[in-house]
Amino acid sequence: MTSTGFDVRKIGGRIGAEVHGVTLSDELDPALFTDINAALLEHKALIFRGQQLDDAAQLRFASLFGELTTAHPTVPSVDGQPSILPVDAEEGIRANRWHTDVTFVRTPPKVSTLRGIVVPPYGGNTLIANAAAAYRDLPEPLRHLADSLWAVHTNEYDYAEPPRSERAAEHRRRFVSRTYRTAHPVVRVHPESGERGLFIGGFAQSFLGLGPSESRDLLRILQSYVVRPENIVRVAWSPGDVVVFDNRITQHYAPDDYGDLPRLLHRATVAGDVPVGVNGERSYVLEGDEAGHYTPAAA
Repeated sequence: MTSTGFDVRKIGGRIGAEVHGVTLSDELDPALFTDINAALLEHKALIFRGQQLDDAAQLRFASLFGELTTAHPTVPSVDGQPSILPVDAEEGIRANRWHTDVTFVRTPPKVSTLRGIVVPPYGGNTLIANAAAAYRDLPEPLRHLADSLWAVHTNEYDYAEPPRSERAAEHRRRFVSRTYRTAHPVVRVHPESGERGLFIGGFAQSFLGLGPSESRDLLRILQSYVVRPENIVRVAWSPGDVVVFDNRITQHYAPDDYGDLPRLLHRATVAGDVPVGVNGERSYVLEGDEAGHYTPAAA
């Protein structure tokens, strides 16, 4: 039980907690939100069950964490809601590869919020992984190597399975309609907690100074620590649920295990800062622009 009276119940040994006793549609007292943010920093992912928010209420809650981004650098938003991305299976949005949201730009989101609207009767879960625990799991020689590496993140590749329909193919064409390539430190220092986490995921395609073969092998090794079962929490959705995760120190995955059933989530993201590595160096753009149309975060 927190100082402001709500209950945080761990649902995973290393990541994830359910929050009970908070109604997100209410105007949240600043002290209450301070406790929620502290719980997010500790548990990395929070689940609020049965909230029944609309778009406006989701945006109001997400904005407590900071200034909102628009929905996505290349993909259209919900009609009339420029800060909400529809995660719609029928539109071909099945992000069934481990990733951290929008790391191909210089300022990836700080926090992502997801709201369940249409949920299949089976499957359709969201898996979230603790990248800080993964870093701590690395053997010391690998940890020292990771501290020195920089990865190239880009949207110019397929981060989900081949499209099932023309609508899905069109979504993919929009996704890569503008190319972004950004160099990020492989080990990011969290700006609030000071924790170190592996900052890779599906948009990380290579390492600066290494060739394609070496990059693939090393990415596979490092990523294997992120997706260890003990570092993952699985969220089984019900309509109305809200999930919040710290995009600076997690990865997530949406298993494509529900056939042709409908699944619709709404995502709102909070503008982030420029990632910083263990030596204090900051991420920088290799191709594309600063994505200023997407996020108002300071460069």
